[in-house]
Amino acid sequence: MTCSLRYIELDNGLRALLISDYSGPAASEDEDSDGEDDDEGEEEEEEEEDDDSGGGTEDESEEDEDEKHSGFEDDEENEGKKKKGNSAAALCVGVGSFSDPGDLPGLAHFLEHMVFMGSEKYPSENGFDAFLKKHGGSDNASTDCERTIFQFDIQRKRFKEALDRWAQFFICPLMIRDAIDREVEAVDSEYQLAKPSDSHRKEMLFGSLAKPGHPMGKFCWGNAQTLKEEPRKKKINVYKRLRGFWKRHYSAHYMTLAVQSKEKLDTLEEWVTEIFSKVPNNCVVVYLPFCFCLSPCLTPICLFIVIPVRKVHALTITWALPPQEKHYRVKPLHYISWLIGHEGTGSILSVLRKKCWALALFGGNSETGFDQNTTYSIFSVSITLTDEGFQNFYQVTHLVFQYLTMLQTLGPQQRHGLFLSLSLTHTHTHTHTNTHTNTHMHTHTDPIEYVEDICENMQLFPKEDFLTGDQLMFEFNPEVISAALSLLTPEKANLMLLSPEHEGQCPLREKWFGTQYSVEEIQQEWRERWTGNLEPNNDLHLPAENKFIATDFTLRPSDCPDAEFPVRIANSDRGCLWYKKDNKFKIPKAYVRFHLISPVIQQSARNVVLFDLLVNILGHNLAEPAYEADVAQLEYKLVAGEHGLVIKVKGFNHKLPLLLHLIIDYLADFSASPDVFSMFSEQLKKTYFNILIKPEKLGKDVRLLILEHSRWSMVEKYQALTEGLTVDELMEFSRTFKAQLYAEGLVQGNFTSAVSGWMKNKHFSKLPAEVPVMFRVVELPLKHHICKVKSLNKGDANSEVTVYYQSGPKNLREHTLMELLVMHMEEPCFDFLRTKETLGYHVYPTCRNTSGVLGFSVTVETQATKFNTELVELKIEEFLASFGEKLSALTEEAFNTQVTALVKLKECEDTHLGEEVDRNWAEVVTQQYVFDRLNREVRTFYTHAHVQTHTLGFYNKVVGFGPEENDEEGEDDFSSSAYGEVSKLTFLTPSPKLAGATAIMAILSFTEGLPLFPYHKILQ
Repeated sequence: MTCSLRYIELDNGLRALLISDYSGPAASEDEDSDGEDDDEGEEEEEEEEDDDSGGGTEDESEEDEDEKHSGFEDDEENEGKKKKGNSAAALCVGVGSFSDPGDLPGLAHFLEHMVFMGSEKYPSENGFDAFLKKHGGSDNASTDCERTIFQFDIQRKRFKEALDRWAQFFICPLMIRDAIDREVEAVDSEYQLAKPSDSHRKEMLFGSLAKPGHPMGKFCWGNAQTLKEEPRKKKINVYKRLRGFWKRHYSAHYMTLAVQSKEKLDTLEEWVTEIFSKVPNNCVVVYLPFCFCLSPCLTPICLFIVIPVRKVHALTITWALPPQEKHYRVKPLHYISWLIGHEGTGSILSVLRKKCWALALFGGNSETGFDQNTTYSIFSVSITLTDEGFQNFYQVTHLVFQYLTMLQTLGPQQRHGLFLSLSLTHTHTHTHTNTHTNTHMHTHTDPIEYVEDICENMQLFPKEDFLTGDQLMFEFNPEVISAALSLLTPEKANLMLLSPEHEGQCPLREKWFGTQYSVEEIQQEWRERWTGNLEPNNDLHLPAENKFIATDFTLRPSDCPDAEFPVRIANSDRGCLWYKKDNKFKIPKAYVRFHLISPVIQQSARNVVLFDLLVNILGHNLAEPAYEADVAQLEYKLVAGEHGLVIKVKGFNHKLPLLLHLIIDYLADFSASPDVFSMFSEQLKKTYFNILIKPEKLGKDVRLLILEHSRWSMVEKYQALTEGLTVDELMEFSRTFKAQLYAEGLVQGNFTSAVSGWMKNKHFSKLPAEVPVMFRVVELPLKHHICKVKSLNKGDANSEVTVYYQSGPKNLREHTLMELLVMHMEEPCFDFLRTKETLGYHVYPTCRNTSGVLGFSVTVETQATKFNTELVELKIEEFLASFGEKLSALTEEAFNTQVTALVKLKECEDTHLGEEVDRNWAEVVTQQYVFDRLNREVRTFYTHAHVQTHTLGFYNKVVGFGPEENDEEGEDDFSSSAYGEVSKLTFLTPSPKLAGATAIMAILSFTEGLPLFPYHKILQ
């Protein structure tokens, strides 16, 4: 996508980058008349950090490492993320948590929350979020160590008005006294949700060990204790301090702004100048308050023993280096991390995998504010260990030090300077003026994400590098790289070893997250080996030249008539292939996806576990041979789906078939040694455990176990694994699986229809009967039921309450209207349950498509230390009753405004080929093939009136540990394990508050007599 840029500086010192993707008058034709009203009266709720209101169609992330190994997919089929409007803005303030005063930890984060609670010009406390929701927009904010970023997007027609409303938070925010206590609860709930996260706990522990006085040791989150209870005791006026912090730090000359829209540059400049010139400048000289801080280094060569929340063995080796941001044109840490993290032959991970000591390795700097700032840069090597690797962690550490010594000895080599893997594939041209330039934008980035990145880059780099300063290696400088490498020595390293095996050995406790740890000396033998001359390891060497790097970037001519949607170019009793030539984005890339469907997977819980093992070990077997393809920007992903193996490959089309055939060949010749089988069996057991201890995952598992007939729960999978499986069983399953495979594929991009020959693969076979790619769904009785389950993590106070309403098998129109209902519900749900009732940080309604059966739910994530789940549930019901009244009183004008917002979202053009592929693949993998679904959904709005849906519901709750759930609070018993039993569920009896609801005390007993809906696809 080509766009124009202009950099301006306002008289008040605010710096702005204007991004125009204007493409002529035609660009605005579809927005000239949309029937929206100009009502400014319905000013409701703003959306806080991390997409708090979280509404819309369910799209639960699979980014968590555990889920990559578990087959824990979202069985409620994703209908695609709602697309955002194409106008967006982001503002970065050059202040963050490092600036928190010593007596008010978390103040910067709290201020980020409070500025959105209304302004003098638009005083409604939640007006901005209501305005965005009404016009198809969203917003977010985040506080880092030295920067705070705010961003939003909205339909283009409303962009100027949204800019004005948003800018008021930086011009004249209300920050009313009455909102302080309520919003402190939101901050505290956010903190409580973060506490069970091992990554957050490790970061806080590391910070707590910094030298006294260094800002690294500050408690950046804030909670009720630091922002309400302690200030009251010390008679600190939090309101006055908030005002003072805002006045001191939220000054125009500390701010950078990026805006993107399909307006002309002159128009954008006029708007930004008119609106943002009012942001005050306090005339305080810009200074770098932390650049002269002492190094945060801990005592070198120490071993920190840590007990994690999850069942995981992990080793992290960390160095605190001088700040490296000034070397952004060289990026020495990128160079080093690329080599450390290499997975091909001769790499650290390759050697560790051969020994069955490690499963994964990450090396480098995450580039968060905690890892990289003006006082230091962190470089770390984090390794996920197997049981055997944990026992040999000193040898693992030794191998890392040997590799670093090899790099220091050989010195930087230009051919290894990140190769092609860290190069951008998009061309940028720049001019060194303050006017404008044309550039090719990142076609894979949504506008709201793009402006977020750019406004932060504007704080870090000169204007000629705003777009690419965080990504490109502009020059190769061996001196700078060698200087960074020379600091990565054993003498300056710290080791952190995480394992459940450390229970009972860790008397120390980190103050804020309660992480248990101890500090030990490195064994003398290893200390001496590391401080002497490290012997070389002949198994370690630099990467070889890469055969997967593409050299042919020509665009293939079409060899068949152009089609708007995929067409089936191969079809037999062994499989079918859908194909669409890309003639829109015109890039030398392609996407290939296959669903290898087999009836053997769902035959038993043991088979599901064996399938998970097969996919994990297949990924392990491929890791080394396929890594070079990954380096050459050919990506692949293997997913253990509910009904088959999903293979996804994408990248430059020239060598993409090589990667696909490599995967298929390794599947055909699948093998597993006893050692590898044992390693992955133990790891999968930990993975299932780590999923089950998360209330939100357990809640989903229980809900789907009730709704979907013949589903195997995570608990049943865990039981099957603990009962014991053998490598012979796995190999037999592999043979049976491969003997009964039906393949369905999609190819899109720079390929011709000759790809139809791929379906002649001998590995696919005719199935004895058609295999459904969904479950049948239980028809719930016409009454209220409650299923209350105890959380499986003893140390986690977080509870989740989900009230689910089932509607039934419905058509496309009714699904679209339900989506509209939920969209209309998002803001008032957030306003009532979080802002007013302060029940929890995450509060959201969701449109549920469970194997084709329509429903919706409202979820609140709360804490058992604050609220009983029955109370939360009653508040949800109270909200739904009030919302029903509001919905029935909705005027036609207001209803049409919401319709228009949803229509605009569905009519947004794809910003990159991957978006189009995702949408088409959702149709193929569910065997619905309604490739024009968005168009059909839009048409339903013009032919039907208000949504009226008959629903019936049940309550699904996962209860945390705390006094509100009648759990005793007391000292930790170090003699008993903090790792609870997850091989069975504990069903709880609801309190008398919900006397009208029938308790589900055994899921199978409840569901076995209930009727099942027929298989249902949403086709028309």
